[in-house]
Amino acid sequence: MKNYIVEFIGTFFLLFVIGLCVIDPGAGVMAPLAIGTILMVMVYAGGHISGGHYNPAVTLGVWMRGKCAAKDVPLYMVSQILGGALASLMVLKIKGNNLIMAANPDITNVFVAELIFTFALVFVVLNVATSKKTAGNSYYGLAIGFTLMTAAYSIGNISGCAINPAVAIGITLMGLSKLSNLWVFIVANLAGGALAAVVYKVTNGKE
Repeated sequence: MKNYIVEFIGTFFLLFVIGLCVIDPGAGVMAPLAIGTILMVMVYAGGHISGGHYNPAVTLGVWMRGKCAAKDVPLYMVSQILGGALASLMVLKIKGNNLIMAANPDITNVFVAELIFTFALVFVVLNVATSKKTAGNSYYGLAIGFTLMTAAYSIGNISGCAINPAVAIGITLMGLSKLSNLWVFIVANLAGGALAAVVYKVTNGKE
């Protein structure tokens, strides 16, 4: 149970910061730094308990890599989605009177950008947080948070930079993304996570 509580809390704060930083008046060009930082500190806070996934695509990749029990996968994902959804509703309570415009992106570009950077995020997680060769390192949270920050700066104006199905659901609830586009994020994110697990196994051999 403690694992699921931690996943709920970590994903809650990730979505809470995203909403507060992105919806006007937000953090402007500093938003990606704040978003990457909250992921970093939550990974450090909960990594020793649940693994600090806070992302169904990460959970999928970690499961495929063999570091997450199959019985935990659905409950991890549900905890993440519920945590993100609650945070999104709280953001609307706080900022719901402000103008919120749903993005109208190019769907092909969204798919490509989300696939590539979800792959990057999950690939980093697998290498810094699950590999025997990097076990016990003190930089894993920083590496994961900076990957998200870099992604947000790179593709924020292309896809909104969800790279996380729970985030995709959250920004949809907040009105920042159209419901009709949700499937693109979910498919691209999960595919990116799965691809990262496959590449990890190829590059790390029989670890």
